Amino acid sequence: MQFNVKNNRPEALKISTWVVAVGKGDKLSATASEVDKLTQGAIKNIIKWGDFQGNLGQTFILQTNQQLKANRVLLVGIGEQPLSDAQYRKWAMTCFKTLKQLGGTDALFVVDDVEVKGRDIYSKTRLLVETLETSSYCFDEYKSKKAEPYKFSSVTLCTDKANSKLVEQAITESQAIAAGMALTRDLGNTPANICHPTYFAKQAETLAKLDKRVTIEVLDEKKMKALKMGAFLAVAQGSEQPPRLVALQYNGAKKKSEQPIVLVGKGITFDTGGISIKPSAGMDEMKYDMCGAASVLGVFKALIELQLPINVVGLMACAENMPSGHATRPGDIVKTMSGQTVEILNTDAEGRLVLCDTLTYAERFKPKAVIDIATLTGACIVALGTQASGLLGNDEVLINSLLDAGKQVDDRAWQLPLFDEYQEQLDSPFADMANIGGPKAGTITAGCFLSRFASKYPWAHLDVAGTAWISGGKEKGATGRPVPLLTEYLLSQAKN
Repeated sequence: MQFNVKNNRPEALKISTWVVAVGKGDKLSATASEVDKLTQGAIKNIIKWGDFQGNLGQTFILQTNQQLKANRVLLVGIGEQPLSDAQYRKWAMTCFKTLKQLGGTDALFVVDDVEVKGRDIYSKTRLLVETLETSSYCFDEYKSKKAEPYKFSSVTLCTDKANSKLVEQAITESQAIAAGMALTRDLGNTPANICHPTYFAKQAETLAKLDKRVTIEVLDEKKMKALKMGAFLAVAQGSEQPPRLVALQYNGAKKKSEQPIVLVGKGITFDTGGISIKPSAGMDEMKYDMCGAASVLGVFKALIELQLPINVVGLMACAENMPSGHATRPGDIVKTMSGQTVEILNTDAEGRLVLCDTLTYAERFKPKAVIDIATLTGACIVALGTQASGLLGNDEVLINSLLDAGKQVDDRAWQLPLFDEYQEQLDSPFADMANIGGPKAGTITAGCFLSRFASKYPWAHLDVAGTAWISGGKEKGATGRPVPLLTEYLLSQAKN
């Protein structure tokens, strides 16, 4: 979608559709009052007649009869102001759904038309643009009949001259985030018979070719064996699909020696649970178990578009977890790259096994901070639902920075405790640790497990099991989260 910024008075712009926010009651905003005046009281009349109440998401198309340069005015209710982030997103999504059904190719928004709690014009624009962009996402790659194209393709944002640069900056950043989210969603939605570890590595290689500052190395089984990644290889050994550890480096800092931020993504391209096999109902959604790795690739897409002056490493641990005569059994003991041993009590707790070796591998980059992203535990969905990602770690500065970034882009996380007492649940009589900690505090004990491989640097763990995709029904699909949170964190690091 194309976005333009104009300083003209909105009534002077020739446009297909002018979107005007209208609240409940007879008190109109400055923009709505101006439209009402220019149309001889049309808005007040439809409110008076009961045709439009201004409820959040309610729409009314007002034909201008050549009284305005806009062909039509789309009134969209905002209810009571100020709106929350979620209400503002709902309002923006309603605007998009209505606009794509109309005949016009472009639309006009007055950026300051809606008041949103705690947001200035810059952050409101970020939220608006990202919502409009992500609402236009469509995945019909494998349908014989593609979605009907719609004419709506351009948005003009009207603001005063003093705010133009802020609005333009917000557009640039939001479009980069939306592009990263689209790539993440595409990878997540692609079926596992196509998106296996080798395919994922090839997609990363294609992305790396877009910018000379990006380099890539793909570690195959032979290299992983040489590094003694016993936990990682144990997960992959039941599948005919070979594992891959994809290492991307983005070198944007002026000083090449500047410590990088390392993003580690869980990339289980399909998770049957292995010998500890999952129930068949809903198992098709286990193609989304690679969304952590997909989000890392999506962040690199945004990085390339934004050209941030920082160094970032992306490590994507890709494997397929399958049951077979070669598969790992419950009770098996493996030796990790760190030298620690793990008793595998449940082969369906495989994400932490590929991640632990990857977290050890991350040490060689001498990281400023390491953030791992994984669809790791069903317990996180029980605790937080689908609204927030779980967040744990060993560094409060890093954790608070991620929490702040999530709030800024409405891609929120919630911190869970990582008390030493939880570590006892991982005790094993036969190895240094077990890979599960029993039925209690599943998300936390998974974090405890990972913490044992992340003691040499500031580390945070994002459990996105509840936020990376939407389950069931027609709306099923990858969400692209937490690309907004991670990109915003990197933006803040670049600005600092």
